[in-house]
Amino acid sequence: MNLTNDDLAAVSAKNRKWTTWNFAALWISMSLCIPTYMLASSLIEGGMNWWQAILTIFLGNTIVLGPMVLNGHAGAKYGIPFPILARASFGIRGANIPAILRAIVACGWFGIQTWIGGYSIFQMIKVWFPGFGTLPVIFPASWGLETGPAITFLAFWALNMLVVYYGVDSIRKLLVFKAIFLPVAAAALLFWAISASQGLGPILAQPSKFQNSSEFWAYFFPALTGMVGYWATLSLNIPDFTRYASSQRAQILGQSIGLPPSMTFFAFVGVAVTSATSIVFGKTIWDPVVLAGSFSSKGLVTFAMLAIALSTLATNIAANIVSPANDFAHLNPQKISFRIGGYITGFIGIVIFPWKLIADPQGYIFKWLIAYSSLLGPVGGIMIADYFMIRQKKLDLSDLYRSSGQYWYQKGLNWDAVAALVIGILPNVPGFFAEIGLLSKDGAWSFLIGLYHYAWFIGFLVAGGVYIALMRTDGIRAIRRFALRT
Repeated sequence: MNLTNDDLAAVSAKNRKWTTWNFAALWISMSLCIPTYMLASSLIEGGMNWWQAILTIFLGNTIVLGPMVLNGHAGAKYGIPFPILARASFGIRGANIPAILRAIVACGWFGIQTWIGGYSIFQMIKVWFPGFGTLPVIFPASWGLETGPAITFLAFWALNMLVVYYGVDSIRKLLVFKAIFLPVAAAALLFWAISASQGLGPILAQPSKFQNSSEFWAYFFPALTGMVGYWATLSLNIPDFTRYASSQRAQILGQSIGLPPSMTFFAFVGVAVTSATSIVFGKTIWDPVVLAGSFSSKGLVTFAMLAIALSTLATNIAANIVSPANDFAHLNPQKISFRIGGYITGFIGIVIFPWKLIADPQGYIFKWLIAYSSLLGPVGGIMIADYFMIRQKKLDLSDLYRSSGQYWYQKGLNWDAVAALVIGILPNVPGFFAEIGLLSKDGAWSFLIGLYHYAWFIGFLVAGGVYIALMRTDGIRAIRRFALRT
């Protein structure tokens, strides 16, 4: 059984060249994107004032930095990607379970980002050719898809696939360019907002909509879970990047510098700019793509839309192609390469109808971000518990790539990890059913439904604790069996 290919093999020490700056640039590049800009808008629309929304975003990203750095440790130490690290806890074959869970979520994000990039191109074309916005509708009404945006969505999708074809090096160049260009563009946008509105505008003065502290806390915790869930995917597969780290210090310091500050800054830019729109245009415009399309200067609109498209392309490839491509490759390393895995991601990203996922800001947080965090939190808890508590950061690298080693467990599957995963997910199932309307929120399940607000945290802690208990119990049994034989 061949369990590896060039994309899954461990990176040699001499080829691990990513510095602190590379990791900081990675996070600056990935954080400065349209969904980040719109995060604060979702929270303000839910009732928070501007500083409550910004603080929630900062706290969420500071919390998720912990598992990000912890899971990144094994990648930096052993040079292995996420699916290979998952073999230590789930088994050689069992690693496909967390890999596919993570890959499907990434496909959803890929679709969302591709839709945003494509829609920015649509807005740019519409400025020069207004008729492009009124093309006859050719899709079924239930799809909710206009013809013009559909054309640019597919064109931008094809551009993403072209980058996949040219490989990882083209992705690195995109990220470096974006890390330099986007902070400057964001600062310019913030300057425009302050100048145009002669201050930070009415939204910064708008009070919270919550009548009392209990209403605030009832909204805050699920919102915080959603913010943690925003990067829950990357907190698992960060070894796909830290495998190239020149040192542990580089990945820890680089991620600390890059993640919470850049996420918080760009979310604040979103609040400030949105505040200015209510003064300049007489209406509140949360979507920066729509905002850019509102300017009268065709040249300015064109420049803004190209910047948005480039930003989206770089984020999409780094965050939503690299990892699922490796995850799909793990299913059959001999037949699925990074490139083919990227194409699979692209296909799924279309068929999930991403324009519907992002259409509802509250659904975006409560049905999308929290729902998948309830799946990925338990995976993170199991992997971190295994690496730090069970194995004390010690892995047998050669055994991770063969079926006769210690990570084969029972026919390639560690049932302790599977059981811990299921147990970690179960407390959040009633809450998810309530969110999609299958259960009443006020019925007999109300207590368990309330746990859904803390989905990532509960899944992480429950699954990690159960895994430790099961693995240590199995270890005690193994010692006893050995003692009896001797």
